Amino acid sequence: MCPALKSLPSVLFRLDDKVKVKVGAAALLSFFGAAKSDRPSENTARVERFAAGRVIVTCDLDVAREYGRLIRRLREKGRPLPENDIWIAAQAMETGAELVTLDRHFERVAGLAVTIERLEGPRH
Repeated sequence: MCPALKSLPSVLFRLDDKVKVKVGAAALLSFFGAAKSDRPSENTARVERFAAGRVIVTCDLDVAREYGRLIRRLREKGRPLPENDIWIAAQAMETGAELVTLDRHFERVAGLAVTIERLEGPRH
C-alpha cells in the first residue's frame, strides 16, 4: 500500500477538527493508487471516506492559468514537479488554500502555502 493510503486514518483524524477542508480534484487521483493496490476495495473505501463531505475544488479556467504559470516557472528553474502535483499546487494557489501533504517537493513552489505532514505530526 502506498504511504499516502496508509496515513489516511491519521490524516482523517486530524482533519475532523477543521472547519472547512478543500480537496483538489487532482488529489483524488488517489483512486488510481487504490485501484492498483493489493486491496483495491479497502483502499478505494479509504479514499471515499477521505473525500466524503469535503469541498472538492475543480479545475476551472483560473486554475488552468495558474497551472500554466507554475509549470513555466518550475521548468525555467529546471525542477518541475510531477504533472498531477502541479495541478494540485495550482488548485491550492488559485483558491488561497493551504496545501497539507506528505510530499516535500511542494516546498519548491514559490508562493504556495504548504505544510509538510509527517505521520507523527506537522512540520512547517
